[in-house]
Amino acid sequence: MDLYFSPLACSLATRIALYEAGAAANYLEVDPKTKIIQNDGSDFRAVNPLGLVPTLRTDDGVILTENAAILQYVADRFPQAGIASGPGIDRSLLHQWLCFIGTELHKGLFVPMLDKKAPPEVKTYTLGKGLSRLDYLDGYLAGREFLLDHFSVADAYLVTIINWTMATPPIELAKWPNVKTYYEKLRARPSIARAVAEEFTLYQAELDRHKAAA
Repeated sequence: MDLYFSPLACSLATRIALYEAGAAANYLEVDPKTKIIQNDGSDFRAVNPLGLVPTLRTDDGVILTENAAILQYVADRFPQAGIASGPGIDRSLLHQWLCFIGTELHKGLFVPMLDKKAPPEVKTYTLGKGLSRLDYLDGYLAGREFLLDHFSVADAYLVTIINWTMATPPIELAKWPNVKTYYEKLRARPSIARAVAEEFTLYQAELDRHKAAA
């Protein structure tokens, strides 16, 4: 399968899931500004017209988009990894957390905060409305190691999003000690440590590339 990703973007969650599963994949880096695939110089928009990562091409040639869908596909494709959930309410709880991370944190809180073109008043409004989501998460994670009763693709997604606090100074993890503890423990997990280290190197190269092109 082919994973189209940008360094340290939300596509990092799928890399973590694939590493956790010990699954083979081709990793195709997409420049977030130019939408050029760095591996071969082609236009990523020929694969996904929206130009958004992650995008996954399955072994059968099906193009999957949207983080939650891709993560659940990987989890189900490699059941031996144990990063999915059982049927019934367990699957619904996995859906719940993937949706919460995607809407309340990823799009609702961090995207506006990371947008360099967003006016200050927009960021102030976003913080005022969005920090309660982190309060809720902090309360939930008290005494918990994972979002479910085991490590799952929801944790891969949440760690990826929390990682963005490094670029959003107004969101200081020390204010949410349970979230901070959860994040620090999972950052040491082999699949996560490997994925973050590799993509950090690629991210630095991306910044250098953009600086040279400016």
